[in-house]
Amino acid sequence: MKLLFVTSTRVGDAILSTGLLHHVIESNQDAKITVACGPAAAPLFEAVPGLERIIVLDKMLMSLHWLRLWLLCAGRFWDLVIDLRNAPVTYLLARRQRRGMPRDGSDQRRVERMTRVLGLDHTPAPNLWTADTHREFALAAIPGGGPVLAVGPTANWRAKTWRPENFAALIERLTEPGGILPDARVAVFGRDDERPMALRLISAIPEARRIDLVGKLDLLTAYACLERCRFYVGNDSGLMHLAAASGVPTLGLFGPTQESLYAPWGTHTGIVRTKTPYAEIFPDEFDHRTSDSLMDSLTVDMVEEGARDLWQRCQEAAE
Repeated sequence: MKLLFVTSTRVGDAILSTGLLHHVIESNQDAKITVACGPAAAPLFEAVPGLERIIVLDKMLMSLHWLRLWLLCAGRFWDLVIDLRNAPVTYLLARRQRRGMPRDGSDQRRVERMTRVLGLDHTPAPNLWTADTHREFALAAIPGGGPVLAVGPTANWRAKTWRPENFAALIERLTEPGGILPDARVAVFGRDDERPMALRLISAIPEARRIDLVGKLDLLTAYACLERCRFYVGNDSGLMHLAAASGVPTLGLFGPTQESLYAPWGTHTGIVRTKTPYAEIFPDEFDHRTSDSLMDSLTVDMVEEGARDLWQRCQEAAE
């Protein structure tokens, strides 16, 4: 079976789509996979079983990146084309079947909307594949020796980031003797370009318990590191979805984004959102490139309660 899988430019959406890809691979063990996606998401698919090629869709003037996709794919016959971008050029490919993203349901949770692409009666959980190199690095970065609390204090725009001092206060509460992870080490995750955003929090964590991973990991290595953690809390971001996919209990923090669409997926996940509703949170003149945090009505007490509730729920499910 030859599969062309066209997925998102954004990391979070690409992670959510991996459940669909995993379902196809499990149902077709001999599948030969070509993945087409944006450059930020491309590293997520490097260890996909049966991978033949990753086509990186760098945006080009006049949408010429779609013409490039057609030129690279037109010379073969595809058993199945799954196009989550609904690009017109995929209709022009020689194929047995083509499945696209439903055009209705824009108010439906993204991962559930993807399930409808194949008409499945269940929602496959996001799933990533790693290689030995990713797992070996994770073992060295997070060795044994007690539980690890993972934190994602960054996001792709500042308005949806909880302030560093709030994260620092939360970490202290969760790792104190009465917390969910007493004396836990704290691993801080984020991209290299997000390091200035994370520095205040990194410096607030005692050095003996700090695991600074900001800017030091590719996506699949970050995923392997998250698998070694006991709990994750962070802003709504691709990293939040990466954590949820890894299986670690994941608490997402929401404010100027809609949890009804982008909450992390799985019974081991939860969300806490600002007191100010999404519909009321934006100022009259809002620019995501320049806005300060819009998360200030989310208190440390609220997030601690959400973390304790999720932890208790996960502990009961494991018994």
